[in-house]
Amino acid sequence: MAKKVSKSDITGKQKAAILLISLGPEYSAQIFKHLSNEEIEELTLEIANMRKVSPEEKEKVLEEFHDVCLAQEYISEGGINYAKDVLEKALGSQKAMDIINKLTASLQVKPFDFARKADPKQLLNFIQNEHPQTIALILAYLSDSQSAQILSALPQEKQSEVAQRIAIMERTSPEVIREVELVLEQKLSSLVNQDYTSAGGIQSIVDILNSVDRGTEKNIMDTLEIQDVELAEEIKKRMFVFEDIITLDSTSIQRFIRDIDNKELAVALKGATDEVADIIYANMSKRMAEMIKEDMDFMGPVRLKDVEESQQKIVNIIRKLEEAGEIIISRGGGDEIIV
Repeated sequence: MAKKVSKSDITGKQKAAILLISLGPEYSAQIFKHLSNEEIEELTLEIANMRKVSPEEKEKVLEEFHDVCLAQEYISEGGINYAKDVLEKALGSQKAMDIINKLTASLQVKPFDFARKADPKQLLNFIQNEHPQTIALILAYLSDSQSAQILSALPQEKQSEVAQRIAIMERTSPEVIREVELVLEQKLSSLVNQDYTSAGGIQSIVDILNSVDRGTEKNIMDTLEIQDVELAEEIKKRMFVFEDIITLDSTSIQRFIRDIDNKELAVALKGATDEVADIIYANMSKRMAEMIKEDMDFMGPVRLKDVEESQQKIVNIIRKLEEAGEIIISRGGGDEIIV
């Protein structure tokens, strides 16, 4: 039976239904794309049962939605305290607290939230001279691409130490995180979950290493294999590197070859082991193999950096194909010249 909305007992689900009705079918359809099937079913049922929405109730819901969106934007810009200050000036203390409380009831603000919006080069200036443990903590909370850029820019002797500390990091107390946040940036919110916050670990450093340049990756892994063999092996088990091409089946090798420019492949093979080169040649036509070898002879000596970049591009293509489910991979573990 259709029901009339009552101002006194309106639920969160009813508010969502009113909002979708107010936005119209086109925008509502876009929102549905981001919801689960269960949420869509519940909201569809709520909308179907809603017989009448008064203009006052519609205006109230839209106003509340607008205020919450503003609050979330302010939190993203400067944290909870910043959002509270701005909202108090605009809406008054009571209404500001009502909005903040609604958000924080389900909102988990991640540490170093402002840093994830910063340029990695600027962050590097802040943290490059910090203790490796401090750098590791910060990188564990940044995006993989940010962490990869910063890790690559650190001195080589520091790269492996930071990588190792990220890998063995498990849980860090809120007090330590707050202290590092405040040192890194005064504007950063000090709000942190009261439970111990998980960050770092093997998968964290694997994700970062999967994004760094080939030279940085090799330097870190070579050093870790000396300093901590077990850790290095555990990391390698979860990574896919250029040399792991020998673990791919023929179908997978033929698949990634189709997506690689011949000249890029020729540069990569300049620094490849015989085992990797042989298995790649074995999975292409005789004519294509001859063309690749001719390109390699014609280009002459190439910089190691260029070889590593080409190899990394190939690895990235393989990883993307794996993510897309097109191939399956088994994970195992200066300007030098390659003639």
